[in-house]
Order: sequence, then C-alpha cells, then structure tokens
Amino acid sequence: MVLNSIEKLLEKYDNGETSLKEEQQLRAYFASNNVAPHLESYRVMFQYFNNTKQEQFTKDVPLKSKTYRLYKWISVAAVALLMLSVFTQFAGPTQEEEREALLAYNQTMEALSLVSSKFNQGATSLNALNMAGAQFEKGVTQVGYISEFSTATDKIFKNK
Repeated sequence: MVLNSIEKLLEKYDNGETSLKEEQQLRAYFASNNVAPHLESYRVMFQYFNNTKQEQFTKDVPLKSKTYRLYKWISVAAVALLMLSVFTQFAGPTQEEEREALLAYNQTMEALSLVSSKFNQGATSLNALNMAGAQFEKGVTQVGYISEFSTATDKIFKNK
C-alpha cells in the first residue's frame, strides 16, 4: 500500500501538483534504505537535492561599485546642452530674423504669382487649341457624310 501511494505522489510530483508536505514524504521515503528497485532512479535525484541544499557559497563578493567620473561629466554636459537648447527655443527670433523671413515670404509670393500668370496665359492658348480641335472633329464627321454619299451614288449608278 505504501508503494502505491509513493507512486501516486511521484506522478503528482512529475506534474508539479504536490504540496510541501507530500514532497517531504517523498524525500523521507527515498532517504530510507528500503526503496523499490524500479524507483531507484528517483532516489539518486532526491539525494542530489539533499546534497545541494547543504552546499554553501564561501567566496567573498565585492560590494563596492565602480564609479566612472566620465559618465558624470557626460550627464552634466547633456543637461547643459538641453538647457541651452530650451533657452534659445524660448528666446524667439530677433527683429533682423523677422525682417529676413518677411522678405523671403514676399519674394516667394511674387515668384508664385509670376508662375500663376504664365500658367494662365498657357491655359488660354490651350483653349484656342481646344476650339480648333472641335472644328477639326466637325470636319471629320462631314467627310464621313461625303463618303456615305459617294457610296450611295456608286450604288445608284452602279459604278462598282
């Protein structure tokens, strides 16, 4: 009966479903000398767990942190640069910069109005071409009527 309960506990242990009390029962069973022969592989595993519990780390661990002065100066420089950029951003443009911006805006508007006027002149030229194209289309349809008239007269006079 004890072997059957140990096998059930091992199955639960493999599935990760055992409680601490059940694991303690398994450790006690595998620490004893009367382990079933087909469960000897588990005995080695539980002995390993017991042995590793008793191990201790004896090496000294240094707790001093290494300080790097270069990183401190880099962070100070970064903060100073950030503050300088914020200050210059809020300072606003000077009167000279405003005049230059206004002059650039006026020159751009003049250039765009020149382009617009030339574009409008080209568009009127295109309107004249559109009218000529429409007249050409009318001529093509009238030539088609002449062609139909010619075939009708050929049938009447049996020229062909």
